Amino acid sequence: MAFDFTLSATDGAARTGVLKTPRGDIRTPAFMPVGTAGTVKALTVDQVKSTGADIILGNTYHLMLRPTAERVKRLGGLHRFMRWDGPILTDSGGFQVMSLSDINKVTEDAVTFASHIDGSRHVLSPERSIEIQADLLGSDIVMQLDECVAYPAEEVRARAAMELSARWAGRSKAAFGARDTQALFGIQQGSTFEHLRRESAERLVDIGFDGYAIGGLAVGEGHQAMCDTLDYAAPMLPSDRPRYLMGVGKPIDLVEAVARGVDMFDCVLPTRSGRHGQAWTWDGPINLKGARFAELDAPLDPDSECPASRDYSMAYLHHLVRAEEILGQVLLSWHNIAFFQALTAAMRAAISEGRFEAFRRDFRARHLKETA
Repeated sequence: MAFDFTLSATDGAARTGVLKTPRGDIRTPAFMPVGTAGTVKALTVDQVKSTGADIILGNTYHLMLRPTAERVKRLGGLHRFMRWDGPILTDSGGFQVMSLSDINKVTEDAVTFASHIDGSRHVLSPERSIEIQADLLGSDIVMQLDECVAYPAEEVRARAAMELSARWAGRSKAAFGARDTQALFGIQQGSTFEHLRRESAERLVDIGFDGYAIGGLAVGEGHQAMCDTLDYAAPMLPSDRPRYLMGVGKPIDLVEAVARGVDMFDCVLPTRSGRHGQAWTWDGPINLKGARFAELDAPLDPDSECPASRDYSMAYLHHLVRAEEILGQVLLSWHNIAFFQALTAAMRAAISEGRFEAFRRDFRARHLKETA
């Protein structure tokens, strides 16, 4: 099959393998840089490729509003539009509709909402989401439309969203049909309720998807609650298909999720941090605005293959950040994406060599403050 997923090694629940796609292999664990509006913010596609990223993520909500999915289609699809020739995963648009928009109504049929840009009215149904992602943008991995609730959620509210998402999963699968060059992922919901997560997983498996995502986390529950939920949520999903934790997260979140059997991640954190002067390192995050970096004539990571990490002093980066120069945002975003790719590469190597638990313990010791 076009999207064959093969595990090459396991170490406890942690897995490493390859998801094959027509546009190239995705090595797992994989971190997907987020290309919100057809761009990974502050970076060219060549810079993103140089970090080792196999796949990027595009946002359906933002692209359907501007420049519109129809325009992207007329201009050759999202890959040609942004000059990225590797795999692209697009989210369904549902999360942004819930979090960014003035929502008028969520019904069985669709979500009706007002654009955060100009207030124009739009309707997003499971079928329309599939059309935008698969037919207009030309995504390689398409996500079902789901309803995501914030944390904390009452059980009755979490159940209603889970059940609606399950019904929309069936409609998404029917709209997607049988395609040889694109894949469809279902999304598990259920907040932090184990029995809801189990029911969601069972309903998704009955429908049948190319991969399975864990949704409804990183919405305010905190690191420990996320880990506690993943303890039971991840094993509920098929072991022979990729498992994707949506919207996560900090480096420690990635390591702990991999320890629980997750394969794929996305998050805006690396570029958002970079635009605000923060660099992620093997010893945790640092804020380059700090005066202690003003005369530190050493790079962020002398052993990195990324020029932003290796070739510029922290004193220079401090200067760029304090002077609000655009180059500072570019270099720190580039460094952060490279660090996240180096982290997933290190996890793949540790799993393959049977030393993941030692890697995890060491990483936690240096990053535990991130979970506070």
